[in-house]
Amino acid sequence: MTGLPPPSLTYRMEDGLRLGVLLWRFGPGWRMISSAMLGGGIGHREWVLNAQVAAGYSRMDPVEHMDALGPGGPGVGMMTAALVERYAAAADGGAEAVATVGLGVPTWAATPEGVPDPGLPAEVGAARAPRPGTVNILVAVPVAFSDAALVNAVMTVTEAKTQALLEAGFPCTGTASDAVCVAVREEGQAEAFGGPRSVWGARIARAVHQAVLDGARDWRTWRART
Repeated sequence: MTGLPPPSLTYRMEDGLRLGVLLWRFGPGWRMISSAMLGGGIGHREWVLNAQVAAGYSRMDPVEHMDALGPGGPGVGMMTAALVERYAAAADGGAEAVATVGLGVPTWAATPEGVPDPGLPAEVGAARAPRPGTVNILVAVPVAFSDAALVNAVMTVTEAKTQALLEAGFPCTGTASDAVCVAVREEGQAEAFGGPRSVWGARIARAVHQAVLDGARDWRTWRART
């Protein structure tokens, strides 16, 4: 396998809610960098899951919780209050990106202490109670990256995400709980750069930008109907 595997979508009952789980089974031969609590950091990983949890999630064992939802072995577990079945996907030159987008509490990264987050634009329901959510992004490329290039790729993903959110009309850089995972091959000559003007960084940026833009627009439409 050289690219992003197709996800499986399953549901579970938890806290009286029907909650979805997306699971990508990469198998051996992959190295990942992630900000997720389960499988975060850099290392060999074989699967990634993105699990919907109840709004106001407050369990004190999130690592064990996510691990129990996975297939076993080394993997990455992300969580969100967004509907994971409404994921958006995009690809560019071999780089593939998937985003689940929830923007109930849009946030500026640099906000003065004590200043509340800006809230939703009026046209998507600012007057209603916020629905928490998270922007989770998974990226896969079919080549190897150095450690430095992996860190650079996470920066690129974040910049492309923010660009897409602003273009979609959301006053934010993301949410306070966003997570990212970038998967690369373990074997082969490692790419030295992952910035937005490197070959693979540019492809990652375009794929992430499109996935998040599509996801943000879809979330706006869904929000307006609910």
